This record gives sequence, C-alpha cells and structure tokens, in this order.
Amino acid sequence: MCFYMVDKEKKELNSNMNKQDILYIIAPAYNEEENISNFINNWYPIIKKYNGKGLSRLVIINDGSKDKTYEIAQKHMNNKPLLEVIDKENSGHGSTILYGYNYAIKNNADYIFQTDTDGQTIPNEFHQFWKLKKQFDIVIGHRNKREDGLSRVFVSKVLKLVIKLTFKVNVVDANTPFRLMSRKTLEDSLKLIPKDFNLSNVILSVIYIKKNYKVKYIPITFKPRQGGKNSINLKKIIKIGSRAWKDFVNINKVLKKEKL
Repeated sequence: MCFYMVDKEKKELNSNMNKQDILYIIAPAYNEEENISNFINNWYPIIKKYNGKGLSRLVIINDGSKDKTYEIAQKHMNNKPLLEVIDKENSGHGSTILYGYNYAIKNNADYIFQTDTDGQTIPNEFHQFWKLKKQFDIVIGHRNKREDGLSRVFVSKVLKLVIKLTFKVNVVDANTPFRLMSRKTLEDSLKLIPKDFNLSNVILSVIYIKKNYKVKYIPITFKPRQGGKNSINLKKIIKIGSRAWKDFVNINKVLKKEKL
C-alpha cells in the first residue's frame, strides 16, 4: 500500500511538472477556408491537454487570406479560450512562421510547435514529440512516406542536395511543418535569420545542426492536402528556388562569421 502511494505521488508530481510548460502551437494560414475549421477542431484538444499554467495557446496567423479564413477562424474563439487568431498582411509562409515564432517567444512560451493548417499532419502524432522535449532541443517530423505528390518529393530531394552543397550538412527533412522546439534554442537561432527570410524552417534546421543542438527526427504521416488549392505551383517553386539560393549564400556568410 505504501509503495502504491509513493508511485502515485511520483506520477502526480511528474504530471504537474509537465503542466508547468507553456506550449504555443503556431499555424500559418493562407486561403484555408475549406480546412481551417477542421484544423482548429482537431488541434484544439492538444493545446487543452498541454495547457501549461493555463497559458498555452493555439495560434492561427492569417497571412492576408483573400477568402474567409480569418472570419471562420475568429468564430471559433467564441468557445475556445486557448485559441488566438492573428491577422496580418500577406508576406509569405516563411516570414509568417518567423512572425509566429517571435510572437510565441514574446509571450513566454517554453516550447513552440509549428504545423500547417492544410490538414496534412495528424494531431495524435504530437504526443510522442512532447515526450522527448526534455531530451532534445528540436524534434522534427520526417515525411518518409509523403502522400502529396511526386513533384513535392523531388523538390525536397533537390533542397536536401542544395543544403549539402551550400552548408556542408546533411538534413533528413529540412522543411517539415511538424516541429517542436525549446524556447531557448529557438530564440538563439532566430537572431541569425532575417525577418523576411523565405524558407525559415529550412534554415532553422541547418542552424540547429551547425550549433550542435540535439536534433531528433521522428517519422510522421503526411497526407494529401485535405481541401482547397495549393498556392505553390511549378512557377512559384522555380521563383522560390531562385530566391532561396541567393538567401542561402547570404546567410551562409553570416554563419561563417559566427564560426558555425
């Protein structure tokens, strides 16, 4: 009986310690009126479960959508107190993510998780990431079985090669929109990234390796887009790729000055 009480007290103590960690889920949205309600309903239980100090938040950042994404998301705030919906001018996915990361840090989040609002990721796979948060500085999803088309797989492979040639590092899956980071390491890494950087998650993956932070990759499910149209087409991919090369060259100079 005594041992049972001790084990029970330990479990309760561990549970209370976990509840002290403030989690911010950052989710950019652009023209996602067909997906945004499902996304919020599916991910809100996660933020409720890991509501550290009552201050954890699911943050939707509307990147100047031209449809009703913002209005639909706002309505969910009426009965979801841990949901925040922010509206901003369109600046692209990468800079919107950076905006969200800085917002989470400003609001004293202990851990920041990023995913997208297109319904391609599965909320239940978050739990295994949370369990590893103390062991690693960043836990990233590895899309080893992507269901979003061969063109996206090809782009990811090319990106991996470009990173290898430019930064001399191997990145398993550089641009995964499913990552959990500690505030301390994220805040330190963001200092090296311009606020309008296009492929922000990509360069974060590089910086974490360069800084010898503890990085863990976990296989995740990556479904096809659940509704609406993908705003990224071949023409945009070529444009992004051209800009990315210039951005990579410039930031590589910064990293070399930092001796990373």
